[in-house]
Amino acid sequence: MSQSGVITFKGNPMTLAGSELAIGQAAPDFSLHYAHEGLKELKLADLKGKPSMISIVPSLDTPTCATQTKKFNEQIGELGDKINAVTVSRDLPFAQARFCGAENVEMRTASDYQTHAFGEDYGVEIEELKLLSRAVIVLDAEGKVVYKQVVAEVTEEPNYDGALQALKDLVG
Repeated sequence: MSQSGVITFKGNPMTLAGSELAIGQAAPDFSLHYAHEGLKELKLADLKGKPSMISIVPSLDTPTCATQTKKFNEQIGELGDKINAVTVSRDLPFAQARFCGAENVEMRTASDYQTHAFGEDYGVEIEELKLLSRAVIVLDAEGKVVYKQVVAEVTEEPNYDGALQALKDLVG
């Protein structure tokens, strides 16, 4: 299944693979990878128990994606260990770790480089580019979607305030 007319990339219409996530829907399971003393796996079950924000970007090697990751990293700091936060891209886990070290980003990063299943399961894979679209998803402690934004123009930043407010509402 595909979604047309949802996003553009530099003004050009793109197609998203998969189905749109609905508010209230249980988030699909995933298997992502990150670098920490070797390669590790991150699954949805690892996020359950706390509200979670999943910040999705095409590549950390682009200015808008870097800005999004750094802004969220800075803004979630006040919530401490009350939440989970992860940036997901298709960058290799080692490149993600290098970016975080160079930019002093403590927010976890995880990669959909192996199976590409996350992109389709979450309805955020750009079919034409085989990259993830820009999006933000907030999950409650049980893993249900409570907030979602798929940014209409991939080169633009997300609504930081909306995502952070949804996260703060869950923390109380």
